[in-house]
Amino acid sequence: MKISYNWLQQFFKSADSNPLLTKTPQEISLILTDIGLEVESLEKVQPIIGGLEGLIIGKVLTREQHPNADRLSVTTVDLGAGDPVQIVCGAPNVAAGQTVVVAPVGCTVYPLNGEPFKITKSKIRGEVSEGMICAEDEIGLGKSHDGIMVLPEDAVVGTLAKHFFKLNDDYLFEIGLTPNRSDAASHLGVARDLAAYFRTNITLPDLSAFKVDNTNLNIAVKIENESACKRYTSLSITGVKVEESPEWIQEKLKIIGLRPINNIVDITNYVLHELGQPLHAFDADKIKGSQINVKNFKTGTPFVTLDGVERKLDAEDLIIADAENPLCLAGVFGGLNSGVSEETTNVFLESAYFDAVSIRKSSKRHGLKTDASFRFERGTDPEITEIALKRAAILITEIAGGKISSEISDIYPNPVKPVEIEVSYQEINDLIGFEIPADEISTILKSLGIEILIYQQNQLKLSVPSFKVDVTRPCDITEEVLRIYGYNSIPIPSKINASLGNTVRPDRELTQHTIADLLSAQGFAEIWCNSLTKGGYALNKETVVEILNPLSSDLSIMRQSLLHPALESVAYNQNHRINDVKFYEFGKVYHKTESGYAEQNHLLLLMSGAQESERWTNKTANVNFYSIKGSVEAILGRLGLLNFQVEELENSQNAEYGLKYFRGKDVFVEFGAVSSSIRKSTDVEREVFYAQFNWDLILSAVAKLKIKNKEVSKFPVVRRDLSLLIDNHINFENLKTIVFKSEKKLVKDVNIFDVFLGTKTGSLPEGKKSYAISITLQDESQTLTDKQIDAVMQKIIHNLAKEVNAEIR
Repeated sequence: MKISYNWLQQFFKSADSNPLLTKTPQEISLILTDIGLEVESLEKVQPIIGGLEGLIIGKVLTREQHPNADRLSVTTVDLGAGDPVQIVCGAPNVAAGQTVVVAPVGCTVYPLNGEPFKITKSKIRGEVSEGMICAEDEIGLGKSHDGIMVLPEDAVVGTLAKHFFKLNDDYLFEIGLTPNRSDAASHLGVARDLAAYFRTNITLPDLSAFKVDNTNLNIAVKIENESACKRYTSLSITGVKVEESPEWIQEKLKIIGLRPINNIVDITNYVLHELGQPLHAFDADKIKGSQINVKNFKTGTPFVTLDGVERKLDAEDLIIADAENPLCLAGVFGGLNSGVSEETTNVFLESAYFDAVSIRKSSKRHGLKTDASFRFERGTDPEITEIALKRAAILITEIAGGKISSEISDIYPNPVKPVEIEVSYQEINDLIGFEIPADEISTILKSLGIEILIYQQNQLKLSVPSFKVDVTRPCDITEEVLRIYGYNSIPIPSKINASLGNTVRPDRELTQHTIADLLSAQGFAEIWCNSLTKGGYALNKETVVEILNPLSSDLSIMRQSLLHPALESVAYNQNHRINDVKFYEFGKVYHKTESGYAEQNHLLLLMSGAQESERWTNKTANVNFYSIKGSVEAILGRLGLLNFQVEELENSQNAEYGLKYFRGKDVFVEFGAVSSSIRKSTDVEREVFYAQFNWDLILSAVAKLKIKNKEVSKFPVVRRDLSLLIDNHINFENLKTIVFKSEKKLVKDVNIFDVFLGTKTGSLPEGKKSYAISITLQDESQTLTDKQIDAVMQKIIHNLAKEVNAEIR
């Protein structure tokens, strides 16, 4: 948001001493940032490009015909200091005795059309020229190029042109306005905050000149959708003349980056940026039936907006219409056929208070972002509509002529009541952590326009003005007090009492960084996805956390899984021919519970495409289930988490097939191939493998681990291999569990190194498969004997046969 330093000063004209004049623009920018309006940049700007820098008022002393050119003149010009200079001029109207604008040698000229250029001493057709006598388009003061500018005789020779034309340098504050500060989306709003900081008052525009001249043009207004249009004020003005705006309005608009259009439109834009209330001007003669209806149209109704684009309306779009057709997309954009043009003589002026959610949805739906929608969707002041309407009407009649030809129509069926908040001085100071005197708090509240209704035993009952739409709770009052008092004014103790005795184990951040480093070393890239996602991604409708006022259907719920938003990232990369992806994300998922809401920390891994980058020395294979399983095992192994129960995923919402590692009812991780239905919903064409960890459970398990250090055993390990014939439904994890249960002390590791599923020729019995497993044995106190080894192996074989009907091949 752009704010003009000079424009702000208009609100302090009646102050005993203008506080802005006691500070430099740089100091004001720091003050604004301190009170919650962060100034992202401060720029010195000028009303016209170049600001007439270096140009001087001069007087033509003599004018002679150029000896070598019929259309050129040789002049001598007094610049007010030193000897007169000779200038060759091509203007047909140059004459002795004229007071003119001169660009001397060394000055840079910024023409209205064309590139800037520097004036140098030169010879033109053999005659020396030491400057240029300027036409108005050559220095950006106008469009005329009929001849040089001739100034009044009372113009003082030697005066800087910028002073003669009263061009004042300005400073432009670029404020990064947060969504909750709609009250500051105007020069008035910023001036209010500065007045509160300096403990002074501001001057509002004078509305005493407003009067109704006649009632010759009454246009009836009807609101059919009162929930979306909560207040609608309007009036009519007849006999206006649409033309260019006066220079002072054009200058104000240009400074903040707006292009002047015509006096009527410029005035509505001026009032918008002055007071923060959007206005809209209609050509009254184009309003059929002399009536305005605020209503909704059927989905698919065509409507051509001011940019010439035909749009299809939605049934939820709020429309300003006449007796027959849509005229304006309320609070967002006007219609092409109802706007003010050069032929307009009668104007219908609108100033309304629209529902923020309705405007935000329409703006998002049609991809239209305007200065009006920016303010409406954040919440405007319902009590300023009539003030802004009168302000604009006065300016229109003063600048464009015409008469106010109707009474003000003000439809306000359910007036917005000021928010009342009860809070004590003690509550404010407790939240701040510092004692601000009660009288100082009261002064700040009053300076912010917050009225103290009741003060009794240090308890305050406050009435919050309607323009502060974000102040609804006691903590908001505390924030208002603190930002004006100054965050930097709260002292930081030189000594802080702290204890390191109750440190959390494990260190959450350190653990997360450890795993992040591990994954990055394996070629994974970290991603961050939005916590808001599509309603269609909900896994459980009963526990989904819905957004009350979503910006769009794509951001309507809090995610219940990290998977869907991350798959959108995979689709984006694959659509840009980046097919080999390995992503990980640490993030939260959200669920509604019987007692409220719950957040869980999760870790997600995604893999798709080739295992390794393509090389000429070898052909790389695509990632598969075992690739994701390897990454899962690496994470669990790095954290020291072993001995999980393992089951295949059945009826999973996420996976075509996969496994889950769990203990009791707690599932620590599930992983597998993403289901085709989910890939289709996120526009992912290629196969993707995922792993989703419950990171809270992981950290809880890590915290319970007992870390023991021991020497490397001096005694050798022994490996024994078994080839087993087992039923098809038995998996390796079943065998591994049985082996470890059979001998907990001596068995150190179990691995699978061969799988044979048989062939159609029947080399294995039907329903059978063959696994070859290796078992590593070790006694850390002595060397194992053959007798001990054989006893362990016999026990393992017996248990395998007993529990899963395994046969030794």
